Amino acid sequence: MNSAAPRLCLALLALLAAALAGCASPGAVRVQPWQHATLADYTMNPDRDPLGASLTEHIYFSREAATGGRGVGGSGCGCN
Repeated sequence: MNSAAPRLCLALLALLAAALAGCASPGAVRVQPWQHATLADYTMNPDRDPLGASLTEHIYFSREAATGGRGVGGSGCGCN
């Protein structure tokens, strides 16, 4: 018997187990009605501090040597 066959079966079994794990079920990501108030809180807003967000983005893109910011294609190589 080929030695790759048991490895392939084991890999397929591991992939199947990962696909059937609890994080892949649609019920795990559903937000319940009483949780909407928590998610709508001001602290959950990613844009609550525009100055802090712009400074964080400036530091990130300076380190990565990339241009364009969020939502814009391109990179630091100048090929956009």
